[in-house]
Order: sequence, then structure tokens, then C-alpha cells
Amino acid sequence: MSKRILFSSLIGAATLGGLTACGPALAASPTAPTLDRGSARYTAPSDGSAGSLAYTVDVSDDSGIRGLKVIVWPESSKIDLTEADLRSVESAKCRSTSDETTRCTYTLKVTKREAAELAEGTWYVSALATAEDGDTTFVPRAATFDLTR
Repeated sequence: MSKRILFSSLIGAATLGGLTACGPALAASPTAPTLDRGSARYTAPSDGSAGSLAYTVDVSDDSGIRGLKVIVWPESSKIDLTEADLRSVESAKCRSTSDETTRCTYTLKVTKREAAELAEGTWYVSALATAEDGDTTFVPRAATFDLTR
């Protein structure tokens, strides 16, 4: 076997070995935040107290969670929200439950007067999660609930 063929074979084997070693590093690249176990609940106001809308969700990312933006909207509005729309809305209150997971809760108080003006029917919760490393996940319909009087 000539030295040239042997040398080329060794270079090829070294390159292949290097690519194989990089494979796990590429597979472990950062991921976007995930939203799990989300739920929304509307409670109508009563004579003695305000009502509320509450949305709770577990948000996870390998770098940690920076925050969660939330907006609530009626299906009848026919709006088509985008990630950019959620960048300037209210934030949920979040507390860490582990290094990677945070439980976030968004609560909106509703007076009797406000409730009387709300559209009955199906409502949606849209959410924008932002990880510590800057990755984002936009969920246009993270939860659904029915509003009745």
C-alpha cells in the first residue's frame, strides 16, 4: 500500500471520528421554551367581590425562563395575533420550581361593570415565553375558556 493511500485513509478516519464526536454536541443545542399543563379559568363577579380570569402554565427551558407575556381575547374579535403583538403586553407572575421550569400565573380582575361589557362565548389565551438565553416560543392559542354570565 502506498504512503499516499494510507495517509488519505488516516485523514478520512480522523475526520469521520471528529464528526461523530461533534454529533452529540449538535444534538444538545439549545431548545425553545415549552409550555405544559396550561389552564384558564374565568370566575364571574358576584355581589361582594370582583371576578377574575386566571391562566396558569409550567414553562420550561434548559437555560431557565426570563418571563411570560399573556393576552386574553374573544374568538368573536377574529383577530390574528403575532409574536410581535405580545412583546408589549402584560407579564405573568412567575416563580421557579426547578433550574429549568417556572410556574407562571396571569390573573386579571374583572368588575361587574367590565364583565357586562365582555363578549360571551369562547375566549383564547395567547402566550409568549422567553428563555434566559433569548429563545422564544409563541403560542397563539395556549388555552381556551368559555365566558358566560
